[in-house]
Amino acid sequence: MHIVVATDGSLDPEQTASLVAPHAEGSAVTVLTVIEIPRRLLADLRSVYGEQRGVAVDSDAEYVGISPKLAGVDPDFPGDDAIIEQYLANQKEERTKPMVAALAGAGMKVEIEILDGENPPRMIIEYLRAKKADLVVMGARGRGLFEGMIGSTGTKVARHAPCSVLLIRD
Repeated sequence: MHIVVATDGSLDPEQTASLVAPHAEGSAVTVLTVIEIPRRLLADLRSVYGEQRGVAVDSDAEYVGISPKLAGVDPDFPGDDAIIEQYLANQKEERTKPMVAALAGAGMKVEIEILDGENPPRMIIEYLRAKKADLVVMGARGRGLFEGMIGSTGTKVARHAPCSVLLIRD
C-alpha cells in the first residue's frame, strides 16, 4: 500500500501520525508538498538586483573586472535558479520536517516529495495517479488564499483523486 500525506505544513503531525499508523503497517509513506513559486517573484527580484545576463568573456581584461555588459548587475545577485532552489529547500524543511518526524517516530518509513507548481490540487492528483497511491491523507483546511471556502485543495482532491482520501479536520 502506498500512502501519501499531502501537506502545506498546517496539518497537526501527531494527529496525522495517529490516524495514518493503522493503515501504514508495511506501507510506503510519502510526505508531499506542493510549493508555488510566484513567477512575479522573479520580476520583483530583477527590479531590485537588475536583470541577470549571461556572462560573456571577450578579452583577458574581462577576467579581472566586471564586463561592461554586466555593469548594471548587482554583484551579489545569486541568479534565478539559486533563489528558487533555496526557496524550495526552505519551504520543504518548514512544511515537512515536523510531519516526517512524527510519522518516523510512529515507526513508519517516510520519503519526502516536493513539487513546484501553481495548481496544488491538480499537481497532487497527477502525483497520485503517477505513483499509483492507495490513500491520500490531507487537511480539510490549509494555508490557501481562499481558506475554508468550497473549492479548496482538499475538496478538489477528494472529488478527483484516483484513490481513497482521508481528510483531517483540525
